[in-house]
Amino acid sequence: MSDFSLDDFLPYQLAVLSSRISREFSQVYAENFGLTVPEWRVIVHLHNTGPVSVREIQARVDMDKSKVSRAATRLEKSGHITKETNADDRRLLKLALTAKGHDLMTQIIPLAHSFEDKLTERLGAENDEFRAILAKFVKANT
Repeated sequence: MSDFSLDDFLPYQLAVLSSRISREFSQVYAENFGLTVPEWRVIVHLHNTGPVSVREIQARVDMDKSKVSRAATRLEKSGHITKETNADDRRLLKLALTAKGHDLMTQIIPLAHSFEDKLTERLGAENDEFRAILAKFVKANT
């Protein structure tokens, strides 16, 4: 027998926690707007940054370039984003939200805040300490 327990291994616990929370929230935007996880990440990133390349989104949202590209294609077809060839590097596409994409974000944001509020309630008194710990890891990796 080994003295190693996967269930007690912190990286494993964090991965499971992240996956469960992501899955819970993905149900919210899938049921309300028909968005997939990659589509959600692309549209929210564009809302926060303005027009950027697929490569920039891929680096920030921790997804394969192919997933970002497929999500961008679906979002373009649905009228939520536009794609333009980058004038400086014709190999790159610049993605941007359309008015329809911005309207979608105004509907998503209250649901995101509500979901976050429910998570905060679940954490209870430990919320501030938990957020401080997360901030150490997130800032170290950005």
